[in-house]
Amino acid sequence: MQQAKEKQALDELAGKGIRIPPQPRVMVELNAAIASDDYDMRTIGRIISQDPGVVALLFKAARSPLFSRGRKLETIDQVLAVIGIKQTCNLVQAVALSTALSDGTRAAFEVFWTRAGEVAQIAAIIAGDKVSTCNVFPDQAYMAGIFHECGVPVLMMRFPDYCKALRLENVSCWPNLAEEDRRFNVDHCSVGYLVARHWGLPDFVCAAIRYHHELPTEELGAATSLVAILQLAIHYYHRINEQTNPLWSTIGHQVEEELGLAGDEVENYFEEISHRFHEAHR
Repeated sequence: MQQAKEKQALDELAGKGIRIPPQPRVMVELNAAIASDDYDMRTIGRIISQDPGVVALLFKAARSPLFSRGRKLETIDQVLAVIGIKQTCNLVQAVALSTALSDGTRAAFEVFWTRAGEVAQIAAIIAGDKVSTCNVFPDQAYMAGIFHECGVPVLMMRFPDYCKALRLENVSCWPNLAEEDRRFNVDHCSVGYLVARHWGLPDFVCAAIRYHHELPTEELGAATSLVAILQLAIHYYHRINEQTNPLWSTIGHQVEEELGLAGDEVENYFEEISHRFHEAHR
């Protein structure tokens, strides 16, 4: 039933000329190797090494103090040994998205992926701190951070006036769901969900992408916690960059409650995350 609904949704998008990007070859081969349960570090490293663009982005992500754990990572084998095979595959899946959905001639894509990467880094830091509360791990939060608005570049590639209509070349402007629906009869959350499903992301990550503009009231387990992590990361991104977050006034209290933050801890935690984020970028 679920697959039939997704196929129908994909067919409807295709009817509007919206194309869901296929997984890059490196991910197809990685998923096949993991599914076969017959793999080792050498096999996984060889597959990843086939795509220089993905390798470069993987090293950029993996060298973050959160993942590198203070180790100097110079080879794929070192990344796999320090971070772990499945966690590295999650990072590869995250960074591969930007190679599948980009247009180097348009500034808005660079703005989008820079922002997505920074939100992902903040989300991974928060997840590492809150793993005992939320049961969401840093690599999963990083993947969700990269993917959470992946419907945006899909729509940017389909509609020539999408960026201008939603003012997305301005780093402080974020997509507005109501305006998307009104202008294009589609929204990036639904598109992003279908991209995530098509790429085989974990169910709870797909659900978080679908509902990342709200904190789900229905019981969605880890997806609710992941939405809270994403929303706090987005809010902290706004604060670090001295921008206004219009959604926080309606969702902030629920997010803090979900993550077990209260009172003076809220402001102290922002200062801590901000410091760790800036340290990682030195």
